[in-house]
Amino acid sequence: MIPDLHGFGPALIAGTWMTIQLALASLALGLGGGLLGVLGLLGALAKTSPYSALRWLGGTYSTIVRGVPELLWVLLIYFGTISLIRGIGELFGIENLALSPFAAGTIALGLCFGAYATEVFRGALLAIPKGHREAGLALGLGKRRIFTRLILPQMWRLALPGLGNLFMILMKDTALVSVIGLEEIMRRSQIAVTASKEPFTFFLVAAFIYLCLTIVAMIGMHFLEKRAGRGFVRSAA
Repeated sequence: MIPDLHGFGPALIAGTWMTIQLALASLALGLGGGLLGVLGLLGALAKTSPYSALRWLGGTYSTIVRGVPELLWVLLIYFGTISLIRGIGELFGIENLALSPFAAGTIALGLCFGAYATEVFRGALLAIPKGHREAGLALGLGKRRIFTRLILPQMWRLALPGLGNLFMILMKDTALVSVIGLEEIMRRSQIAVTASKEPFTFFLVAAFIYLCLTIVAMIGMHFLEKRAGRGFVRSAA
């Protein structure tokens, strides 16, 4: 039986698309894109660095970000940058310049995802035998080539299961951004509940949408893990 959505079906679809965009943007920021760089990988390299200053920097980033709830990061980044962004706007003659809820949510979730991904990457790096690096040096490869050709492919294969779990958590954490007005799934559902007075129906539909997104993500991660492990499976056989 299809529930009566009272005309809010298109709004929920739009909220689903917004959730997907936010999750992918936060993933790109936390892993390999955005102005803040490759957060997770840089953090892992810092924590496994032979230099104590870099280890301290990576550990501080990971500890502080993971020690504060994601919801607080969303609120701190959104409301804490109001004066700063407005001042920058006035400097360039732009009135009422502000950080959008989407941008604030992307930065907050990307920071958190990057901090957790740091630990996943660090574990993957430590799991690679040191003999692989020594073999690369014996073949006359430089440190950069050893990292890109030998270490990085193995690290991705080892880290993919953990990163997949983090991404599924990230998709559900996008619901936190509804508190600053971003109209993703939860925000659209709350609006529909207020108008229809049927909370169970719309929250159940929202749960079903999140479940479908999680299943799609699981299928995608299974494909990536299978593809990344092809050479490893053949060599083990």
